Amino acid sequence: MKTVDILMPRPMLPIVQEQLDAAFNVHKLFEADDPDGRLAEIGPKIRGVALAGGQVNAQLLSKIPNAEIIASFGVGYDQINTVDCLASNVMVTHTPDVLTDEVADTAMGLLLMTVREFGQAERWLRDGKWVKDGPYPLTGATLQGRTLGVFGLGRIGKEIARRAEAFGLKIHYHGRHQQKGVDYPYHATLKELAAACDTLMVVAPGGPETEHAVNAEVLEALGPEGIVINIGRGTVVDETALIAALENGTIYGAGLDVFEDEPNVPEKLMQLPRVTLLPHVGSASQATRNAMGQLVVDNLKSWFATGKAVTAVPEMR
Repeated sequence: MKTVDILMPRPMLPIVQEQLDAAFNVHKLFEADDPDGRLAEIGPKIRGVALAGGQVNAQLLSKIPNAEIIASFGVGYDQINTVDCLASNVMVTHTPDVLTDEVADTAMGLLLMTVREFGQAERWLRDGKWVKDGPYPLTGATLQGRTLGVFGLGRIGKEIARRAEAFGLKIHYHGRHQQKGVDYPYHATLKELAAACDTLMVVAPGGPETEHAVNAEVLEALGPEGIVINIGRGTVVDETALIAALENGTIYGAGLDVFEDEPNVPEKLMQLPRVTLLPHVGSASQATRNAMGQLVVDNLKSWFATGKAVTAVPEMR
């Protein structure tokens, strides 16, 4: 496989770079002084892409006409136009399952932080206010007695629900269809889910179908005790509507690990008192990211050794 040319547009973890360097002829586009010129030079030779962010569409595929596979780092792949890839007969893989538990743990941590304002309480201590002004004010919200609505009951959504049950939360869900073998109450629309719950956990993938699905109407249905947690994709939540709902008391609070225009976070979100913000760290442990990186390597090796991918995206199965 050392004769197989692989494109790496952006830096990747050492576990990925070292193994791919040993197995393939890797072209690191990020090291080129003129990336566009370099791609024009090597494009026809490229047979695979190790992807860590960036768009894949017909425009890029036209520059690498002999590409066979896009091995993407991450479970979400909305930055890849799978229709264009299918039209060009290019396999697309991602890295599901290995990050499920880590993201589910993060979701529960973010929910607890948001409801009980643990981040704000820590800043109170660090800023010396405990000594100067006394105990941190009692939190207006509690996790006890809440009903959690899961938007996107896939692998991660199910693990979040399982953890939430251990905390005594009631679980409802909404997705494209009702799932067989799932006992949680199902709601045909997101608005109906929000109306039945006081806590909305957004685990849905990005893309045109879910863009701004959590809008002003959904937030209104969630109500004044409502809390929104988003560990899915930033585009799923209309941030303008969310800010307005928080400012007006339409909902109580929000916890966000993802944003519409990362790494740019609206200043108003950072100023609001009952909002907890994380810099997209859902799967960001060394162990989990290494496992994700290994899947990128395994997909490329398997494809060029056997013609089969390990974890193809659903559209390719």
